[in-house]
Amino acid sequence: MRLQLSDEAAARIRELIMDGRVRPGDYLRLERLAMDFGISVTPVREALKSLRSEGFVVLEPRRGFVVAPLSKRDVQDLFWVQAGIAAELATRATPRIGPETLRALDALQHDLERADAARRPDLMEEHNHHFHREINLAADSAKLAWSLGTAARYVPRGLYGRLPDWPRLAVRDHERILTALRDGDAPAAGAQMRDHIVRAGELLVAHLERRGLWTSEHVAGRAPLTD
Repeated sequence: MRLQLSDEAAARIRELIMDGRVRPGDYLRLERLAMDFGISVTPVREALKSLRSEGFVVLEPRRGFVVAPLSKRDVQDLFWVQAGIAAELATRATPRIGPETLRALDALQHDLERADAARRPDLMEEHNHHFHREINLAADSAKLAWSLGTAARYVPRGLYGRLPDWPRLAVRDHERILTALRDGDAPAAGAQMRDHIVRAGELLVAHLERRGLWTSEHVAGRAPLTD
């Protein structure tokens, strides 16, 4: 249970960082985070230690845990890694995807479109997750899929729904990926998947720019924790 709480706390802190709600140089108070998350201080401390090993936070003498620098290039690089792995998985999956998997992907695409029409980004993210999972499973490349999962956790689920242009992007790009899969065109499936992930990264960069993450006005250490 403690490990589960620690993992959940780490995911929520990643979300705060990747959504620009806490900034590089901000001091993360254990007690404040524990109160906000409704848990004890211990799993929050363990979460911050884990995030330190991932490079999200640093431990500074007499200050405690501080949000690490996060440049625009850092964000772009995270998506560059994801895009390369996801593209290879889509390429490998193409010749292995049969009619049953294609029907499942078609159904998920229809669900995605209905959720978009209903303005339910939360449901869109759920269908998006399952869409990509179907393709990754079809690739039958467990270690590569694991590597993708490791890279993707830097962008917590729930974040895409807050990007204004993401729903339109997801619907359009998924249809392009599906077309390549239906045609059995492995290079095209890989290329479409790569472009899809890269474009999602561009949306996140634009979102963080709108939040002023990389403006000169931000002063490191300005606040203990942003609400």
